[in-house]
Amino acid sequence: MSNPQQLRYSKEHEWLSTAEDGVSTVGITEFAANALGDVVYAQLPEVGSTVTAGETCGELESTKSVSDLYSPVTGEITEINEDVVNEPALVNSAPFEGGWLFKVRITEEPADLLSADEYVAHTAG
Repeated sequence: MSNPQQLRYSKEHEWLSTAEDGVSTVGITEFAANALGDVVYAQLPEVGSTVTAGETCGELESTKSVSDLYSPVTGEITEINEDVVNEPALVNSAPFEGGWLFKVRITEEPADLLSADEYVAHTAG
C-alpha cells in the first residue's frame, strides 16, 4: 500500500490534499477502504455546511459495516464528489484519485495531521 507523500493524514484514516486557494480535497485512505470492504453507499456533507476537525460529517456503508466519516479539518464544504455518491465503489478502486469525497475551505487545521510515513507507522501498530 502506497500513501502519496504530498498528502497529510488523520488518525481516523482520512487524507487531506495541500490547500489550493484555501481549499483542500478530502478522502479516505486505501487502508480504510480495504478495511471497510466494498463501499455501497456514501453520505457526504452538504455543500455550504460547516465541518469540524475530528467530528463526524457523513458515513460510508459497505457490505461489511457502516463507518462514520470524520473531517480532518474545520471549514466550509465547497464541493462533494457526485461520482462517489452515484458510484460508491470508487472509494475502493481509486481512494486517492477519483474516489475523493469532498472539498473544504479550511478555517482551522489541527496540528496532529500525519505525514505519509507517520501514517504508515500509525497503521502498522
